[in-house]
Amino acid sequence: MELQQTLITEETFWQAVLNRDPSFDKKLFYGVRSTSIYCRPTCPSRRPNRKQVCFFVSPQEAETAGFRPCKRCQPQYETLPNLTKAKILAVCRYIEELDRIPTLSELSSQFEISPSYLQRVFKQMMGVSPFEYADALRSDRFKQRLQQGEEIAHALYDTGYGSSSRLYEKASQQLGMTPKTYRCSGKGMHIAYTIVPCSLGYLLVATTEKGICAVKLGDEIDQLKRILLNEFNQAEILRNDNLHRDWLQTILSFIAGDSPHLDLPLDIRGTAFQKQVWQALQKIPYGETRTYADIAREIGKPHAVRAVGTACGANPTALIVPCHRVLRTDGTLGGYHWGISRKEKLLAQEVKRTGKMPIPQER
Repeated sequence: MELQQTLITEETFWQAVLNRDPSFDKKLFYGVRSTSIYCRPTCPSRRPNRKQVCFFVSPQEAETAGFRPCKRCQPQYETLPNLTKAKILAVCRYIEELDRIPTLSELSSQFEISPSYLQRVFKQMMGVSPFEYADALRSDRFKQRLQQGEEIAHALYDTGYGSSSRLYEKASQQLGMTPKTYRCSGKGMHIAYTIVPCSLGYLLVATTEKGICAVKLGDEIDQLKRILLNEFNQAEILRNDNLHRDWLQTILSFIAGDSPHLDLPLDIRGTAFQKQVWQALQKIPYGETRTYADIAREIGKPHAVRAVGTACGANPTALIVPCHRVLRTDGTLGGYHWGISRKEKLLAQEVKRTGKMPIPQER
């Protein structure tokens, strides 16, 4: 009878893990023997093989058994109570309404939360600190004004930058180029590109002196060239088949299935949200997939599933930022900017090399 009860309990636990059942959060933790990592039942990571799973009733029990906490769901920490979650969301709305970056002390006083606790739970929930959140919003507002043709000096002070030096310190990281260059749709940029045949059709790789600014796939050389020219319509763009041949060869080796890793320098533009999504995509291991909902949870914005899909579609560097590894929640392929057949072929190749995941079928 005792053995039967144990089997029933473990089956219930396993169903909670499969369903990511929030009612078991803080009551149940599962460990994966092959990785020695333990998680919450609600963890967004890919579900493990049942034979590798064992269950615990506390983080302490799991760690005593030799398991390490998962970096994604952080099971060693208490989950945020609903009241705290509501306060953190209120902090976000407060920051969004300001035209400046509030201090941690100001936020702490406004919402009656200690500065250290606010900093910790805000980062736990949103993935960034209050300052980083406000700074990203300021950068987005600044970029919008530049795109509307506003003068740099006016946009700079209207969006809360105290000085031009402070802006230019972060320009390369946040804009991918200087504010003046960004405002002019690539004016002043020098871009070299090459187009070569590959097993996916044709591959275009475009570079600046800082890194790769575009990787595109297509069926026609002229079509790929037009896409690049439209994207950087005021840049100086020249074809050069000899520059950065090592970068090109690395990408070709990846496409051929000979090299699973693409650690190449990038020089790309995007909003703060897009960059968050792209960085999360680069963390997906070769041979594994995530859903759009997984990525939304990964960046601390669980309700932004549709926006995640849009950011994947806007990815300027195919393959290097592996948006082909993101699927719909039901496991089907979903969309892919460069064509579903290419996405299916890339995933099939990764399966063949690693054997980690089944190949989803488009319905």
